[in-house]
Amino acid sequence: MDPVDLNAADADAYAAAPLLNCLLREVADAQGGRVHRLRGSGRLLRVGGGRRPADPELRTADGWHPLSHAELVKLTADELLRHTGVSNDELPVEMADSRAAVAALLAARAVADAPEDPYVRSEQALLMGHPHHPAPKTRGGGPAASWLPYAPEAHARFPLVMLGLREDQVAEEGGPAAAEAVDALSGLLDGPRPPAGYRALPAHPWQLDLVAGRREVREALADGRLLRLGPTRLPVWPTASIRTVHAPGPDADLFAKFSLDVRITNDVRRLWRHDLLGLRRTDAAVEEGFADLRRRTGASAVWLCDRGYRTAAFAFEELAVLVRDGLRGRVLPGAVPLLCAALAEGFPGSPLEGAPDPAGWWRAYLRHVVPPVLDLFARHGIVLEAHLQNCLVAVDGRGVPVQALFRDAEGVKLPQDLPRAAAWERLVYCLVVNHLAEVAATLAAHHPEAAGGLWPAVREELLRYDAEHGLPEIAALLDAPALPAKTNLLLRWTRADGADARYLDLPNPLRG
Repeated sequence: MDPVDLNAADADAYAAAPLLNCLLREVADAQGGRVHRLRGSGRLLRVGGGRRPADPELRTADGWHPLSHAELVKLTADELLRHTGVSNDELPVEMADSRAAVAALLAARAVADAPEDPYVRSEQALLMGHPHHPAPKTRGGGPAASWLPYAPEAHARFPLVMLGLREDQVAEEGGPAAAEAVDALSGLLDGPRPPAGYRALPAHPWQLDLVAGRREVREALADGRLLRLGPTRLPVWPTASIRTVHAPGPDADLFAKFSLDVRITNDVRRLWRHDLLGLRRTDAAVEEGFADLRRRTGASAVWLCDRGYRTAAFAFEELAVLVRDGLRGRVLPGAVPLLCAALAEGFPGSPLEGAPDPAGWWRAYLRHVVPPVLDLFARHGIVLEAHLQNCLVAVDGRGVPVQALFRDAEGVKLPQDLPRAAAWERLVYCLVVNHLAEVAATLAAHHPEAAGGLWPAVREELLRYDAEHGLPEIAALLDAPALPAKTNLLLRWTRADGADARYLDLPNPLRG
């Protein structure tokens, strides 16, 4: 098979796995073995590959017919139309775009140098992405040349563009610490400084490309309210979220999150005004919750604070930049932080692959990741969005977890945001179904001998927290017949709001 064919086959496999996961979970019933009956039409679908399903085949009058990715997309669209009675011309295009993006990423990755830093390598590992989304790598349908230079999966790094924003046009929140952090980005990256009467406004190059045609931006550049000062001399590393970049420095480091008017998975990735205006309230509540946890228990868990934002009054959402705490000084000495999503997908150097004591590794992982999430809910009513991309785990020299780090105030829910039952359901989905189930399945794939003890260890950790601190929802969770799983395929097909969450029941592996 020549390299082009191999690249196409790999792109099909990467794109088909999460789509099949959605299709089989949301609109199919297992018939035994590898066969599933699709609910809309009653047709039979056969797949291989286990937790990363592959090689889909449709039963026809002539036997089993192998499905290309394009045929799988067509089958999915037909099934969803039959199942819901709703048509959708957008999602099949997104599925095809996601597959095309994977092909472009594979080609770029083949000639790129992987970063030496294991943390950055983990952030840039997600070629497949969300394992239960129909189009996890869609990039808004634009040509690959428009986004590939900024893609973490292609091991990109690039300079930011520094803008000068006239002082009377600045909108910001977060106090002196946030303002200093935004200004510090220019210094960290050796960027051009704004003239007197202007403030620095870092911008993502893709962000600028996307908003360059907006009238309010064109007019501000023409009349001098906004100046384009030029690129920074030093680059940033894009993280798994693509719009959040890591700017390391010799004495301090920062993360910066930008608006991108592009749909990626379930939402247009913009820094929405309502989220920015509530940012400090939310972040301060979470920060205090973690401080309380450390005071009471001595836990090493860390919240990476979203310090604040700066933007232009005339393009509030489009030109916003949010500044987040970096890693230096927050990770335990000698420990190496790794993205939890990369542990689930796999990457060179992952500690899961060669763990000499997988059961002990898993217990250490649970001891650091689970209690902080439970504690903020139990004592403060706060739900962290503790899914795989929002969590880091730091490991020691043996690869054993010694610390958990959490991030992203945008997805946090405070007590007034949701009724307690809905808040708990969201917590269980993010932490147990989206996060722990995926890492456990990966660990079991590498160490089949340990598989039988993984869910009992989760149950033991939950019972330990309940015994020591008290959380009545835990007893009900451990006895529940089902866990909530988000229906990303049906959500996108029915054009639900990106922040919506609808769940279906999965068998509960925690049940005693």
